[in-house]
Amino acid sequence: MWVLRVWWVLLGTLGAGSAQLLFENITSVLINKCNSSVIIPCLVTNLQKNDTRRMFIKWKLGGSGFFVFEGHARPMKTHKNSTFQSAELECLPKLSSGIASLRLSREEAIPGNYTCEVAESNREGVITVELKKTVESWFEPVENVLIIITMVLATIFYWTQLGVVATKYDISLLKKISLIIAGLIVTVAAVIGCILLVPDGFATSNQIGLGLIVLPAIILVPLLYILLDSVFEKPPCFAVTLLLLKALGYVIAVTGFAMSVSACPPLQAPVMVAGLAIIDLVAVIALVYVIIIGSNFKDRQPPRKAVEEPLNDAKGVMLE
Repeated sequence: MWVLRVWWVLLGTLGAGSAQLLFENITSVLINKCNSSVIIPCLVTNLQKNDTRRMFIKWKLGGSGFFVFEGHARPMKTHKNSTFQSAELECLPKLSSGIASLRLSREEAIPGNYTCEVAESNREGVITVELKKTVESWFEPVENVLIIITMVLATIFYWTQLGVVATKYDISLLKKISLIIAGLIVTVAAVIGCILLVPDGFATSNQIGLGLIVLPAIILVPLLYILLDSVFEKPPCFAVTLLLLKALGYVIAVTGFAMSVSACPPLQAPVMVAGLAIIDLVAVIALVYVIIIGSNFKDRQPPRKAVEEPLNDAKGVMLE
């Protein structure tokens, strides 16, 4: 008699085991700054029917369902919450092999505990996977610091150049106002760009911030020409060379920007930093050049009024 009882217990145990779906033991998954989407794994290891039409999948976040797949429906149906419009099974053709993993966009992938419920005919199983977000800077910390520092220095050098030229040389009020307004545009754009770039992650705001740092720097090229033109009646060849080098630095910086703005991690961040560094170097050389050579040039040249007054007197005499 006891033998029969043991037999029935074993059969019951086997029957209960066969009704339970088993999963690969994956307890958590990470999504980082560079992921455009995330796959939350749900891998069944002991399917028997291997028939998508006999399967039912339900995904929950924190106990609330947001995605349902009904294989028995004709045609097969999926239902999703409006908050998770990007939700979809990783690969529907592989569902019959037990791959019930879910794909979500990075924007909709909320950190938390995701529960995957799978049913195959009268067999079912549940697994919970925690989604964790890692918060990292888009650029390497050193690259971030160098980008910000080079642009800050570029604006500081410009205002220093403007201060020297405005105080030592005779330039019109209108030109001063124009130079100040242009400098403010570059400075404000750089400040806003740095604020948007600093926060961690790879978001649209970070890309806009980088653009505000690099792209407005083009204004510094014609500004340097105007400043040099205010010092020299005809800018010497060395001054022209400085202008060309500054333009080259901007081209290099924009090239690095174009190759990095949509890439994660950025592909050519050092190129962008190198371009901005060239802009800074030219600004320093131009500042020293204006202070030393410009002062000597000014000393050698008679004031424009002193030249113009005799000419005007001569014209008056001739007219008489």
